[in-house]
Amino acid sequence: MDLDLSHPTLPDLRARAKRRLPHFAWEYLDSGTGEDAAIRRSRAALDAVALAPAVLKGRTVPDLSTTFLGRDYARPWGVSPVGMTGLFWPGAEVTLAQHCVELGLPFGLSTVAAASVEDLAPHIGDRGWFQLYPPRVPEHCEDLLKRAKDAGFHTLVLTVDVPGPSRRERQRRGGLQTPPRITPRLFLHSMMRPHWALAVARAGVPSVRGLAKYASPHEPARHVGLAPHAAPDADLLKRLRDLWDGPIVAKGVLVPSDAVMLRDMGVDAVWVSNHGGRQFDGCPGSAEALPLVRQAVGPDYPLIFDGTVSSGLDVLRAIALGADFVMLGRPWLWGVAAFGARGAAHVSHILTEDMNSGMIQMGITRPEEVRGRLWTDVIAPQ
Repeated sequence: MDLDLSHPTLPDLRARAKRRLPHFAWEYLDSGTGEDAAIRRSRAALDAVALAPAVLKGRTVPDLSTTFLGRDYARPWGVSPVGMTGLFWPGAEVTLAQHCVELGLPFGLSTVAAASVEDLAPHIGDRGWFQLYPPRVPEHCEDLLKRAKDAGFHTLVLTVDVPGPSRRERQRRGGLQTPPRITPRLFLHSMMRPHWALAVARAGVPSVRGLAKYASPHEPARHVGLAPHAAPDADLLKRLRDLWDGPIVAKGVLVPSDAVMLRDMGVDAVWVSNHGGRQFDGCPGSAEALPLVRQAVGPDYPLIFDGTVSSGLDVLRAIALGADFVMLGRPWLWGVAAFGARGAAHVSHILTEDMNSGMIQMGITRPEEVRGRLWTDVIAPQ
């Protein structure tokens, strides 16, 4: 099958992934919270960004390589950490980490992924970012950071927009419990997706392996939204600065003054994100907040962006709005659920081809040259 003909876009991979995943797994992956309004706002904000094409630029040869937080990457995007990644296809974390090493992208592993930092140690090379949901017990948090560092992760991502659990109503209606437990309803849904069911039967029911070490008979390791955990605060950030000797990224920032505060506290980069619409349905779309955050922190402070990115054009839009780097979550899982490792590679292929095409239309050779090429910038009165 020629995927360029049968699945030329990321939404094509999304459609196939939905057909291959049980309903409860799909609802976990696809849903936000409330009415999914924050997801729709994110998509609408990106769609509203128009870029200016150019003429008489001759032959353009784009170069997508970039340097971010002192490391070189082949593309200005990477794999965002996603909770319970292995639920969407067994071994998805390893598949994505191997792809990142092969292509030269950053790979993000969540504290509440199905795989542990030790599981990923043989596969991440020098591409590992570890996303922290801090355990409530300080000693557990310190130990988890040491394990991540020993496993080869070099960049720490502190998620700052989860002070407590959200309701995630679609996920609840889907029937998924955390930790995953096979009920008769979920068993029936699983049997309706035999490829997924067979893969899980071989690999075992996914669990949060990275937190299993800290479980007790009275408080098993569960999803961070349900298990007791330390809501991040300024004191935690200060402790992390003492415990982690690499870059620290604050993920989940939308308010410009919060970004300034984090910058002034010594955070190495801010990640503009509304958590995929999964935490607060009343928040703005990430692309609405991004230019305001960029204006507040200044032109040189490192900014990461995520939020319904589904094409190389969206990557260009995000950079035009002020991002230095773009992370994607759901699309990688669409690719892996649709076609395994081949699907992960196809996600990068789609993004690369689409971004190259957009840059050629705009007559630019480097991603950062898209700044100042917003349609509103070009037509503004001089």
